[in-house]
Amino acid sequence: MFRDAQFERTLMSSVFDIAASGLRAQSRALEVSANNVANVLSLGVHPDPAQAKPEAFTPQRAAFVSSAYGGVEAKAVPISPPAYLSRQPDHPDADPDGLVPLPNVSLEQEMVNQIVALRMFEANVKVIQTQDRMLGAVLDIVS
Repeated sequence: MFRDAQFERTLMSSVFDIAASGLRAQSRALEVSANNVANVLSLGVHPDPAQAKPEAFTPQRAAFVSSAYGGVEAKAVPISPPAYLSRQPDHPDADPDGLVPLPNVSLEQEMVNQIVALRMFEANVKVIQTQDRMLGAVLDIVS
């Protein structure tokens, strides 16, 4: 009987751990997306990394990878190419051809990313709440 009880404790703990890893991963994804939105008009980037300023903003995306013990992690990886050229001849930083390099960030895509991160965060909260209710029901049955 002890072996089964130990298995149950491990299983319940792993559900919480996996859902918590999902919460952390979606928080990181939201952070990456918010950083992209905040820097959408940053200058100093360039489609050719050799011509970019060293302190230039590099847009990133969240990449999700499985963790070793179950669950997920979000890693920030650079978007390639980091910039695109926008024709803005009146811009003070425009080159002689009227082109300004801007970060390769799509506000529309970032909004979608943020909505998905929010919904996935909510789903992981529901998993934790459901597991908590199930654990409570099991304890009520046992006692």
